[in-house]
Amino acid sequence: MVTSYRRVLTEPGTLRFSATGLVARLPISMVGLGIVLLVSASTGSYGVAGGVSAAYMLANAGLAILQGRLVDNLGQARVLATAAGVFGVAMALLVLSVEADWPILASYLLAAVAGGALPQIGSCVRARWSHALSDPGDVQTAYAIEAVADEAVFMLGPIIVTVLATAWDPVAGIVVAVVACVLGTFAFCAQRSTEPPAHPHHRSAGRRAPMPWATVVPLAVVSAALGTLFGAAEVATVAFSGEQGATTYAGPLLALWALGSLVAGALTGAVTWRRGPAIRVRWGAFAMFAAMVPLHFVDSVWLMGVVLLVGGLAIAPTLIGTLSLTEQTVPAGRLTEGMAIMQTGLVAGVAPGATLAGIVIDAQGASAAYLVCVAAGLVAALAAQALPRH
Repeated sequence: MVTSYRRVLTEPGTLRFSATGLVARLPISMVGLGIVLLVSASTGSYGVAGGVSAAYMLANAGLAILQGRLVDNLGQARVLATAAGVFGVAMALLVLSVEADWPILASYLLAAVAGGALPQIGSCVRARWSHALSDPGDVQTAYAIEAVADEAVFMLGPIIVTVLATAWDPVAGIVVAVVACVLGTFAFCAQRSTEPPAHPHHRSAGRRAPMPWATVVPLAVVSAALGTLFGAAEVATVAFSGEQGATTYAGPLLALWALGSLVAGALTGAVTWRRGPAIRVRWGAFAMFAAMVPLHFVDSVWLMGVVLLVGGLAIAPTLIGTLSLTEQTVPAGRLTEGMAIMQTGLVAGVAPGATLAGIVIDAQGASAAYLVCVAAGLVAALAAQALPRH
């Protein structure tokens, strides 16, 4: 296993752009929660805080694909550096608007600008790996590295921003996230030797290379369904812990889920697969569906930890397969756009999943809310079966 990872990380420049990419995408798991903590502390309203955070996340999901297309046309350095600058300024003004008690509309607008400008580092890192490596097996290993990095971001980010906001000041968590994004993005953009070439589209050249929608659409549905599953599982697990009188165990339970995914992602990158990524997406999506079924019947915190740990094993392999299949089928000139579609689907599904789970919890309790996860897993499994067989 170590040999596979050493081989890709010793390629010139790969370790540097992967490490800076990790730092640059810390805000993915920090800013939304940081906004909630900041606005709620200032206004005393979680409703307003959730609305401002939602404006940020919706703008991010809505404009990520456009940013991916711009990256393909103009190059990573030009687009990401500009986006990082806009993001930093918008976030600074957002904090000022909250602290100075500006009209709440200003906070909504600034949150939307910041969300729309957030650099799409995750998609760009994977596009850079695809450019730097020629062997499909090595690309698979590289995507596993990024899947593990994503898990680390989602495990560490909320902890960092919560500790800073509660132990120091609500602004501190956001400041750290913004600094990590801006400095990490500029450091990433400075590494021009590994940057994929831009593919500018000129009208005189005719139509752009066609997007393989027969593959991209089912994969996007799989991504959105998994996002819904993630959002619902997080809310349901928090509620389950509360019902069991063990609210403090919510974090460790979700950490066990992420740990299962992290371990599976590391193992996935070390294996030389004989079957293509489409097969792995089909089986992985089905495994995610199957892993959600037992959660409805669990009534013990300790057993829930075991079930979540095992269920997490299906997450990273499915996501790695999804992005690997995207990399293999989308034209090089539209690869970042294709990656952004998958990332957008994943992010866009989280809020509806959390909302549906919350509604079910209020009506039927936490155990019933896990059925939302089952339904989302079933949608992912069915969408994966719609992938082309060739």
